[in-house]
Amino acid sequence: MKHLKPIWSDKLSNVSQVGGIETSVLDNGTGRGVRIAWFNTGSGLRFKVVIDRAMDIADAFYNQFGLAWLNHPGITPPQPFSHAGIEWLRTFGGGLMTTCGLSHVGGPEKDEYGERGLHGLVSNIPAEIESIIQPDPSSGKYEMSITGVIKQTQIFGPSLELRRTISAILGKSSIHIHDEIINRGNQSAPHMLLYHCNLGWPLVDEGAKILLKGKKPDLSENNPIQSCPGTLESHNGSGEDAIFVNTASDIHGNCLSGIYNEDIGIALVLKYKKDQLPYTTNWQHWSKGEYVCGLEPGTNPPIGQAKARAENKLIFISPGEKKEYNLTFELLDNEMNIKSLINEL
Repeated sequence: MKHLKPIWSDKLSNVSQVGGIETSVLDNGTGRGVRIAWFNTGSGLRFKVVIDRAMDIADAFYNQFGLAWLNHPGITPPQPFSHAGIEWLRTFGGGLMTTCGLSHVGGPEKDEYGERGLHGLVSNIPAEIESIIQPDPSSGKYEMSITGVIKQTQIFGPSLELRRTISAILGKSSIHIHDEIINRGNQSAPHMLLYHCNLGWPLVDEGAKILLKGKKPDLSENNPIQSCPGTLESHNGSGEDAIFVNTASDIHGNCLSGIYNEDIGIALVLKYKKDQLPYTTNWQHWSKGEYVCGLEPGTNPPIGQAKARAENKLIFISPGEKKEYNLTFELLDNEMNIKSLINEL
């Protein structure tokens, strides 16, 4: 993207004064030894990429407001063999985005094709970093990005590879994720993918609106906005609700979902392509101390590989084939722009 050189770029000695990417290794607590990358967009939006957890996104802030729900343990090292039953939950840190897949999304299951644990393997695999690109305003370059490769593979297959680029633009309040999934094996492989986006207080609070439109079992298409409740006793422990939405798209094939908290004047919006991620799961867990609203675009609802196969909805990737996915997070704090967005829904 080409920009005119701003006058203020001549007043910088180091671009970090405005923003950029800083990598480090956590040295204390449950996350000790985990590689991370902090993005500072210079617009008030900052977020933490967990390199050792499939480049998922943990903490995220807009100015003084937190955006993401963080689970009790926070960041933990990858556990490559946490793949049976519900062991995935033991290292689930929440965060703005946790990747589920690459071949199974849903609860534990076992059938003639194998045994699969909750939400698959990929989030417990470290990335091999290919590049980190910093912004350079003096040269008219405002984009910053990190690219890495995550390999979900074993001998005799399946062998799937995720090449992920997370990028942002200096001065812009948005995050863009571009994923390429390639079958490096010699046989067709099942494929399911879900972006488990976990939004928390203060963005998610009593009265905040859930923005989501599409065909759903218990919401009218003409009433797409729900409001977040307060904490619910019925959700303490394992209480929860999950709404599987066949997401509606605009004339350009784009889907939108998000949260709008009028009290703090910001909206977080997810944008994605209908032909890539046709379903959105709205996970609601309004318990005390675990107050979270999930918006989860995916190739399928989290119904599991076995049910998707039975319904003839399981995707297969041929040897050498590549699937591409794009997901954008955008922060809005202009009331007119937010109202316009709501009217689109």
